[in-house]
Amino acid sequence: MESAKSINDQITDAYNTYVSENERFTTKGVKAAAGRARKALGDMRKLAGERRKEIQAEKVAATAK
Repeated sequence: MESAKSINDQITDAYNTYVSENERFTTKGVKAAAGRARKALGDMRKLAGERRKEIQAEKVAATAK
């Protein structure tokens, strides 16, 4: 479960980065912030896939008992 918490923390961090950088891009027009926002979205996608696999494995293990 520790790794799941770590992934959850990473997803939260990536989301917070996305919100911050997207705000800078949309309100202040900082073009570099757009790239950082997109990177954070990509990180969230990757982490979400990892977490989905973990959840599925936990579910299968729980039903096997």
